[in-house]
Amino acid sequence: MNLRLPKLTLIASVLLSGLAHALPAPDNAQLAALKTMEGKKVRICIFDPIGANGPAVGYAKDYMLEAKKWGVNADIKAYTDERVAAEDLKAGQCDAAAITTLRAKQFNKFVGSLDAVGGIPDNAHMDMVLKTLSSPRMAPLMRSGHFEVVGNIPLGAAFVMVNDRAINSIEKAAGKKVAVMEWDKSQAKMVQRMGAQPVASDVINFVGKFNNGQVDIIAAPALAFKPLEIYRGLGEKGAIYRFPLVMLSAALIIRHDRFPPDVGQKLREFVYTQIDKAYAFVEKEEKGIPEKYWLDIPAHEKVKYVEMMRQARIQMTAEGDYDPRMMSLLKRVRCAKNPGAAECSLKDE
Repeated sequence: MNLRLPKLTLIASVLLSGLAHALPAPDNAQLAALKTMEGKKVRICIFDPIGANGPAVGYAKDYMLEAKKWGVNADIKAYTDERVAAEDLKAGQCDAAAITTLRAKQFNKFVGSLDAVGGIPDNAHMDMVLKTLSSPRMAPLMRSGHFEVVGNIPLGAAFVMVNDRAINSIEKAAGKKVAVMEWDKSQAKMVQRMGAQPVASDVINFVGKFNNGQVDIIAAPALAFKPLEIYRGLGEKGAIYRFPLVMLSAALIIRHDRFPPDVGQKLREFVYTQIDKAYAFVEKEEKGIPEKYWLDIPAHEKVKYVEMMRQARIQMTAEGDYDPRMMSLLKRVRCAKNPGAAECSLKDE
């Protein structure tokens, strides 16, 4: 039903606060790379909706105190607007930044296509993809221009959330209002494909529009449920479809000319070692959503959704929204996990 989701950058800071404990020291190879940073200061830009006193910034500062022992000397700059953080990274005001993967597309289209609708069905698939992306053989694809993606952190599945559980099929979504990010045209395209009405929104207001009835449908991860009070928009009639549309992630990006050559690869390897903590935190949040809100989708509807998303990926890749190399990688992973799937005998993605 919904599609390339309105992504809350708030979620990244919520996740960071949950993962901040027990960051282990780097291994010897990682430590050797980080030691080359001694005597050099970098600026790391962190999004936190609370600002400089928020949890993400606080934990980032704690990390940097520890990292200083490893040779990394960094200043933390807080941002309450992810868009500005991305623009400052682009302008060279930041040496590194943590942003959502959707925003990261402007820096690296390959990695920015990771959250293609329906491309990654679950955590097991996501783990295989992230392990692949952390491999040294993928290093050339991690760089684009001045920028390098040095890690991705899973933020969990995004689920369709409706204000009326009677909206339980693609057909019944026709004509309904769906919040989409105004700066991402692919979301509007997806909503229009299902005959619904896209409503231009942003991360700071799309849940508010759902909660006050301006839109009928949003999509968001479980991490957003409590902090953004989504239960207000669900009311007594609403529901959350127990069907992942996208496995969301955040991206860590550096200006690679401001870091030693080996740091990017070692950081990717290190970030991958941390993803189990992310999965555990997300699982806890999903289980924390009251059972009354969950709605199971009939098997025949799931089949329709999967095919709709496959066709959407094909079209949006042809139109330049997704990188074909990432679409090929995601399909290889899906077929490795489920070789009997109908798509595995096709050559259209």
